[in-house]
Amino acid sequence: MSGVEILVAAVVGYLIGAIPSGVLVGRLRGVDPRASGSGRTGTTNALRSLGPRWAVAVAAMDVGKGILAVAIGAAVASSAWGGPLAGLAAVIGHVRSVFIGFGGGRGVATGGGAMLVLVPLGVLVALLEMGFIVWRTRLVSLGSLMAAVTVPLVAAALYAAGWIGIEPLVGAAAIGVVVVVAHADNIARLRAGTERRLGSG
Repeated sequence: MSGVEILVAAVVGYLIGAIPSGVLVGRLRGVDPRASGSGRTGTTNALRSLGPRWAVAVAAMDVGKGILAVAIGAAVASSAWGGPLAGLAAVIGHVRSVFIGFGGGRGVATGGGAMLVLVPLGVLVALLEMGFIVWRTRLVSLGSLMAAVTVPLVAAALYAAGWIGIEPLVGAAAIGVVVVVAHADNIARLRAGTERRLGSG
């Protein structure tokens, strides 16, 4: 893959990921999700600040960003690295969006969209795990963190079995790192026992 292809895949992926879905959807209701709750633009804070119906729209858009970034990255690059690279860039763009002063969400939905293309089995396992954790604990952040770790582990198993290449594995691992780092404040609150639970207001 040439340097130009690498640059195009990364830039396009970043710009797609940087589209602030939560802010755009919030404008339809006259609400800025950054003004309440965690101040983030992702699905969980959209649920708190905008309500379930609008949060679903935010989630769908964020997942779509990851899918679109990987698809375009794969199309513009001449090697299998294009999709994973663009997906990673999209997650970074979602977390640190140039369009809203480098704020954003935590990358879970956008990363999930990217991995849905690259490691679909990993996403299925992670969704089941996340759903169970959130159901039992009402801690979305804990479920998200476990999902971010699980997808790379499943990808590693698939790679070891010869079912996927190294590119999706590296992409899953890198996206997982970005998502975990974006949850740094959540991790601190989880350790302190002060993390907000879903439905707690």
